[in-house]
Amino acid sequence: MRPIDLDLIVDLYHKYADPLTQAREAQRQLLTSFTGPVKAQLDDIEAEITYLLLRDTQPRTVVEIGALHGWSTSWILRALADNGSGHLFSYDLIDNSESNVPAELVAGRRTFVHGDVKDRWKELESSPDYAFIDAAHSGRFAKWYIQHLFPQLGGIRVSVHDVFHFRRPVPLSEGAVLMRHLAREHLPYFTAAPARARETYNRLLELRRGLGIDRSLRDSHDNPMVYFTLP
Repeated sequence: MRPIDLDLIVDLYHKYADPLTQAREAQRQLLTSFTGPVKAQLDDIEAEITYLLLRDTQPRTVVEIGALHGWSTSWILRALADNGSGHLFSYDLIDNSESNVPAELVAGRRTFVHGDVKDRWKELESSPDYAFIDAAHSGRFAKWYIQHLFPQLGGIRVSVHDVFHFRRPVPLSEGAVLMRHLAREHLPYFTAAPARARETYNRLLELRRGLGIDRSLRDSHDNPMVYFTLP
């Protein structure tokens, strides 16, 4: 499995340009259908990268920790649907995503686990091939998954949201704890967050313009997610 770096992401944008274009249009339509106090967590580039990595990884099992209103869930499920295989296990304390994600996307591809992942993690039926983390952004939560979850997830790709809203993570936050762990373990990471990696962000903006997929879905451009591969 190739390391997650700019070269890989550029290659994946080119390889999956057509299905990504279709996925973006479907997501645009889905976003306009949301009603009530719905927050779409992922910005455009980090959502696209998540989709692309899932297409590339071809996971049998994906774990999503923090589904909230279902925006990230819908991106993950769209990648699995386009892969033609894979199942998503979503953990959250609220079940809003159950009503927001279209039934045709769920279609036997998703199991929603209503409750605290710390209490219900061991119910997972099979080892995940990809983990998406966007839940409590506290240092305490990061210490929990680093200590209890990561040792069980060897060799898989992981996404963690809300790390680089600024050049450095907020002190004592999830991101700060995670970055210390990655540095201590000498694990490289990738981010397209302009606050942290402006050149990478600009390179992807240019690439997306060239592919004709630069029209914004969301009016937010932080893209604070980090991606890495566990040893």
